[in-house]
Amino acid sequence: MKGVFLASVTALAISSSMAQAADPAVVYDQAGKFDKSFNEGVYNGVKKYTTDSGVQVREFEPKNEAQVEQGLRRLAKRGYSPIVTVGFNMTSAVEKVAKDFPKINFTLIDGVIDLPNVQSVVFKEHEGSFLVGALAAMASKTDTVGFIGGMDIPLIRKFGCGYEQGVKYASSSATVLQNMTGSTGAAFNDPTKGSELAKSQFSKGADVVFAAAGGTGMGVYQAAKDEGKLAIGVDSNQNHIQPGTMLTSMVKRVDQAAYNTYKDAAAGTWKSGLVVLGLAQGGVDWALDDNNAGLITADMKAKIKDIRAKIISGDIKVHDYMSDNTCNY
Repeated sequence: MKGVFLASVTALAISSSMAQAADPAVVYDQAGKFDKSFNEGVYNGVKKYTTDSGVQVREFEPKNEAQVEQGLRRLAKRGYSPIVTVGFNMTSAVEKVAKDFPKINFTLIDGVIDLPNVQSVVFKEHEGSFLVGALAAMASKTDTVGFIGGMDIPLIRKFGCGYEQGVKYASSSATVLQNMTGSTGAAFNDPTKGSELAKSQFSKGADVVFAAAGGTGMGVYQAAKDEGKLAIGVDSNQNHIQPGTMLTSMVKRVDQAAYNTYKDAAAGTWKSGLVVLGLAQGGVDWALDDNNAGLITADMKAKIKDIRAKIISGDIKVHDYMSDNTCNY
């Protein structure tokens, strides 16, 4: 009887554990999971987790801002956890829903919320942008390069500031042209405007342009190809989009942030709080593959390797625009 009792208790414990196990979910931003940039990076992490674990992740793609909170609430009510949320634009909605569902865990990528059930993952974009800025200066024949941001917010200024520091580190005489696409979220999905801004910068002498603008970057890259100039991608490795035109990409490992959230949750090691990922943590980097290998010389690789090591060691200190909303260096 004792053996039967223990077997019954064990079965009950397993059954209870299975009943409590929650399915993971993700809410992309309005650009959608196939934006070839930020969202698609997260999607790649989701896809890898499903491949490795066999666990399906519930996906939701809102079509407008109102649907973000609605979708989050629906997923939370159904018990999905953890829920990965993509982008700073979701900060307000995640904070509201997380307060209402304290037993559901949320991971917010690119935003910060101080709640016991929210993990906030942010990146040292200025470090990765410094690297590609140095590369831009090395590749430029005119000593003039450009930066095109999406929505004019401190986070995107952070990219631009890091980029300009890298450019100036490699060439103190270089000129850096900077434009922002707009003041609303639509600025991340306006390839026509991106193309116009890129052509304007090319007309002023720029021959390498870095776009930190989500889907708007597609217009920048096409304009660079059409005019025989070089472009730099962002977030995901975008070197394949216009091979021979893409000098490199500033890779932001949002895929790893999503993957780690699900993996840690499954292992019972997921924690709330702030996670900061820079060069030292493998959170940002520059991309080198078959698509851009012909544009990167051995000398450029050696110099970037040295710069990268110096940033990690602290010998090069990259100013973070978001620390004081200035670009002092």
